[in-house]
Amino acid sequence: MNLFRRFSSEIAVILQGMQAAGELPTGLGFGAVTAEPPRDPAHGDIATNAAMVLAKAAGRKPRDLADALVARLRAHPEVASAEVAGPGFINLRLAPGFWYGQLREILAAGTTYGDSDIGGGTAINVEYVSANPTGPMHVAHARGAVFGDALANLLRKAGWKVTKEFYINDAGAQVDTLGRSTFLRYCEALGETIPEITAPLYPGEYLKDVGRALADRDGAKWRDLPEAQWLPAVREFAVEQLMADIRADLALLGVQMDVFTSERSLVASGAVDAAFDKLNKAGLIYVGRLPKPKSEKMEDWEDREQVLFRSTAFKDDIDRPLKKSDGSWAYFANDIAYHDDKFRRGFADMIDVWGADHGGYVKRMKAAASAVTGGEGNLDIKLCQIVRVMRNGELVPMSKRAGSFITLRDLLEQVDALAGKGRGRDVVRFIMLTRSNDTQFDFDLVKATEQSRDNPVWYVQYAHARTCSVFRQAAEHGVASAVLANPTEAPVERLKDPGEVALIRLLAQWPRQVEAAAQMHEPHRLAFYLYELAAQFHAHWNHGKEQPSLRFIVEGDQALTSARLALVQAVQFVVSSGLQVFGVPPAEEMR
Repeated sequence: MNLFRRFSSEIAVILQGMQAAGELPTGLGFGAVTAEPPRDPAHGDIATNAAMVLAKAAGRKPRDLADALVARLRAHPEVASAEVAGPGFINLRLAPGFWYGQLREILAAGTTYGDSDIGGGTAINVEYVSANPTGPMHVAHARGAVFGDALANLLRKAGWKVTKEFYINDAGAQVDTLGRSTFLRYCEALGETIPEITAPLYPGEYLKDVGRALADRDGAKWRDLPEAQWLPAVREFAVEQLMADIRADLALLGVQMDVFTSERSLVASGAVDAAFDKLNKAGLIYVGRLPKPKSEKMEDWEDREQVLFRSTAFKDDIDRPLKKSDGSWAYFANDIAYHDDKFRRGFADMIDVWGADHGGYVKRMKAAASAVTGGEGNLDIKLCQIVRVMRNGELVPMSKRAGSFITLRDLLEQVDALAGKGRGRDVVRFIMLTRSNDTQFDFDLVKATEQSRDNPVWYVQYAHARTCSVFRQAAEHGVASAVLANPTEAPVERLKDPGEVALIRLLAQWPRQVEAAAQMHEPHRLAFYLYELAAQFHAHWNHGKEQPSLRFIVEGDQALTSARLALVQAVQFVVSSGLQVFGVPPAEEMR
């Protein structure tokens, strides 16, 4: 359990007791009262702002209220000391027995330690990757896939009921372009000489395989027919082939979706018309002209009457068109229908993970989601900034097969070549979570695979491998089996060294880290925590090399050895718990 959330609740109980005793007025709200780690660990284990936030409403000076609260906190059986600091902050130090209890809680929970109920079983939809099925997945898709997958795992660990979703953008002009590009490769596969393929068609060589597969299946069936007859069939075939490749790439990255939703099927079902009618009935649709924008961004402006959504009623900069000049639905209308569809499927809470190039689309989509759900929908949009692939500080050349970018598969193969076959996925997943999603990221192939503390994935994995090494050594001494079978029975009160106690305190912060990262939708916070935990464990290991009395296996002292092995087991559990969120199997050995 999150010890800080627990103490927030217990402080609230004490404050209620003060109300009952007439020391505080009734009717005070305690929602702003917090219990958090102090900024400076030297000040204690927990800091609370209770007196500061309640003093004015209570009609008392903050320091006087703090003194009264401290008198009660000192009577708490798990509080070793309580002191007032500054104008009225309160710092608590917890008794040693509390920390030993926390260690036993970790040992009892295993890798489920840190699981939380703050999500309350609420359904939430996390949509990520959602690449246009017009080409292979590239490194920017990889970042969105890793981020979205880790966020979904994190939310599940924190108590949400998560659905992972991929939205297939298989409607509109880009898939018609895909169909025409594929048709040329199909003709090429039939032995025809074709003109050079250039933009706006897709020139990548990856479509040669698609064209060849179509020729193998259908022969010359489509070659001499007019476009109106072959385009629907060729387009559908190309989308199916490329989506199969995308699914295969996601599997290579360890990503498995719960739901794939087709934009084309959504439009065909009448969902766009239904969403339009809903907005129209709410008075949010009108026919009008958009003013010419003062900035250079003119993507939404046309000097004509248009069907417009009142996006400005929901804090957008301008109202937004829903139909193109030919009367067909704009992409935005389809996207509104898609979010309405998610809401109707039971997802009031939605997260979209997009590429950085969609930044200008955020305000209108949040406005539309609020409008089409009647204010009941909550949409969070996370943008993943671009990724540059480097090798020793130099940009890696683009993929010959894709033509204009580095594919996800190329990246995994190159990391495999440096880190060892089969490790590429784990390295890519972890490294891409060591930066906030909204910061640009340089993925250096060499640095990501070097064996040093500057490489977070290696450093954290090495910590787990070291715990496994300790247990192998303990097995050789015949002392591992009892601890592994019943770790909660170990006499952990024997752990007195400051390094041991510091490790327990850091381990006990894991549930808080999980909850905070889940609430903020920021899985990278866990990477920072895991690195800090690994650093502290490695440092304690090194102290044991320098001082034999601190080694995990103590000759002639079975009880102390058992206690220290229990601590090592707790480190192993928490590191494994974090790696599970990242979708990275923990390493038992590092070669």
